[in-house]
Amino acid sequence: MTGTIEVTAHVVREFWRLMATNDFHAATSVMADDFVLEWPQSNERIRGATNFALLNTAYPAHGPWTFTLNRLVCGEQDAVSDVSITDGVQVARAISFFTVTHGKIARMVEFWPEPYEAPFDRQQFVEPLV
Repeated sequence: MTGTIEVTAHVVREFWRLMATNDFHAATSVMADDFVLEWPQSNERIRGATNFALLNTAYPAHGPWTFTLNRLVCGEQDAVSDVSITDGVQVARAISFFTVTHGKIARMVEFWPEPYEAPFDRQQFVEPLV
């Protein structure tokens, strides 16, 4: 891969591919030594690839996690992914902002939006997504 946009895209796609193996320690292979992940909604910071792998390994699941990359937008060092995640029972969506340096993920900021009902009757203006 010659361009940094291509490298960034490759690293993020490889991260999600490795996450889909459910071997979260394998996913650390694309993380920088000083990797940091922040979850602003819960006011948490995960410092280090090892802590990331251990947290994900310990997270309760009903079955293997699957990850569907819905969208990936990349720049030279930054990328944003929209990923649907499920273990067959739990269903979630993550919007992840990546900073990639020297071919490794140095930083992620991730948002886990919760679905909710429309706040007022607007059926005449909208249609369901699915």
